Amino acid sequence: MADTQQVDGGGKSGRRVGRLASQISSFAQAHGGAEGQIAYLGQMGARIVLVGEDGEWGDLVAPTYALAEEAVKRSGITLHEDFDGEFANKVRTGPYEWTRMAGIQVGGPSNKPD
Repeated sequence: MADTQQVDGGGKSGRRVGRLASQISSFAQAHGGAEGQIAYLGQMGARIVLVGEDGEWGDLVAPTYALAEEAVKRSGITLHEDFDGEFANKVRTGPYEWTRMAGIQVGGPSNKPD
């Protein structure tokens, strides 16, 4: 028998899935729709990256990949297997992201805490 985790929708896991699905749906509603991608984080769980139709983006962390998949499924958004060029191109970034992500390379602030 394979060692897989079942998501039955009940108990603590079910409540967590419901909460994540609600947050995903709220994000989608606030941004004219949304698409997402799930990234495995190891023991930390899985990261759900959301990109709104307006280019705004955000993320959530689920305790397991299976719970992340179930939450995305319940929310009804489109799920991408990869954060490829076409999907990534939908993300709108601003000055904050540019200085934080490339700060060290282009003379902006570093990512070190003050």
